[in-house]
Amino acid sequence: MMKKAPKLKAIIKTKTKRSINVRPTSEAMIELLTLLFLSSLADEAKAKAFEEKSATIRAHHVRAVAKKMLKKARG
Repeated sequence: MMKKAPKLKAIIKTKTKRSINVRPTSEAMIELLTLLFLSSLADEAKAKAFEEKSATIRAHHVRAVAKKMLKKARG
């Protein structure tokens, strides 16, 4: 069984030295953008797996497209 993803506020508290206030609307926007990024990453990894004639998406497919996707996400 998969574990639930940690809440955004918990991640922010562990990653920063101080507490940062995040409004609920901003938190929802960040979560939606994260889901959008993960969706596009999965689509690119699926295309890479299809190119290699693989039936499943493996870790090396995700790693192969992750660098390109991160560059594209930065703008």
